[in-house]
Amino acid sequence: MMPKPLCLHPRWLIPVEPRGCVLENHALVIEGERIAAILPGTEARTKYADATHLKLNEHALLPGLINLHAHSAMSLLRGLADDLALMDWLSNHIWPAEGKHVSDEFVFDGTVHAMAEMIRGGTTTVNDMYFHHEAVARAGLTAGMRTVVGCTVLEFPTGYGLNANDYIGKALAARDSFTGEALVKFSLAPHAPYTVADETFRKIITLAEQLDIGIHCHIHETTDEIEGSLKQYGVRPLERLRNLGLLGPNLIAAHVVHATDAEISLLAKHGVNIAHNPASNLKLASGFARIHTMQAAGIQVGIGTDGAASNNKLDLLGDLRLAAILAKAESTNPEAMPAAAALEMATLSGARALGMDKQIGSLLVGKQADIIAVNLSSIETQPLYDPISQLVYAAGREQVSHVWVNGRMLMENRELTTLNAGQILARAHHWRERIAVK
Repeated sequence: MMPKPLCLHPRWLIPVEPRGCVLENHALVIEGERIAAILPGTEARTKYADATHLKLNEHALLPGLINLHAHSAMSLLRGLADDLALMDWLSNHIWPAEGKHVSDEFVFDGTVHAMAEMIRGGTTTVNDMYFHHEAVARAGLTAGMRTVVGCTVLEFPTGYGLNANDYIGKALAARDSFTGEALVKFSLAPHAPYTVADETFRKIITLAEQLDIGIHCHIHETTDEIEGSLKQYGVRPLERLRNLGLLGPNLIAAHVVHATDAEISLLAKHGVNIAHNPASNLKLASGFARIHTMQAAGIQVGIGTDGAASNNKLDLLGDLRLAAILAKAESTNPEAMPAAAALEMATLSGARALGMDKQIGSLLVGKQADIIAVNLSSIETQPLYDPISQLVYAAGREQVSHVWVNGRMLMENRELTTLNAGQILARAHHWRERIAVK
């Protein structure tokens, strides 16, 4: 028996499509997993008299946020090693800790922890990249969060795999294990040009085409990466990847901090999607991505948090504000990335990059009901003249009050409904005690 429709009555309904649209005193109706109707509130009360009606009198209702690049399980490494350059941070701190501790249990606990934090901040979809792929998928199903499991591929051995073929085999096996799960998708995630060989990239390209799945890769994150490629291959990483055939609309390139005009044109020509990680880029001193130039060239740019070990928050609203402000500073143009365009980055642009814009990313009738409500009545977001501007420049993640994914409520009045906060904290303390031992 189908449950009764749920009729939401926010003060402001922000569908994202069309950009900048704000509907006042409208209602959104959820039937099952989908948005069934958007109509004036008074009409909804009559037409859907038998529905459950939820008043959100001081709230903005908008699509769930999409985290386009994350290493969720690394929430258990938050604060372990800070204020270091990327390769020092990775080689001398993060990779050794991962080699010692990463397991199915670690990844499940860390991913659930991250998902709890993300849900509390209004994120409903995560494009992940890590090891122990089945643990990531189980965590997503436990939380009820829409999850793209990026299966990391490397040339060198770790506690999870021996070599590139071993990582790829584990990825394909995990994908097969979760066939038919509506909330879980898989992608192949070659870590970066400096950790993956040409032959492996070619194999990944072939598999992605055969299986119709995406590719997710760190690209042009630091100047060291580019200098290393010039020394080893005689070309910059993007040119090498172009020659291999990697560039295309099924690729999500994480970071892309260092891109020339010619490279931006190349990315646009091939329809490559960018996952912009403003907080991580700043914290690791990687540089300033040319996001305004990329968007002007027609490149699809979404927002990622990266991992909690390098951010150190999985706060997409916070990173959304940072992205908007950085775009203005980097381009010396105060009109770069207005609030509505920034909000689109964290929602519809992320959905397009994932090939999921027919299902999520905006509030349209027929789409999946991935929805969040943000209470704008607090001192911090008053007085209010423009709700979209207020969401981007003033609101904080603590003002997210309700979250739905696929029509299922994951948070109600700041209380998680699918996850147990006490258990998550207990597991975090458990791992802290283990990892802190030298």
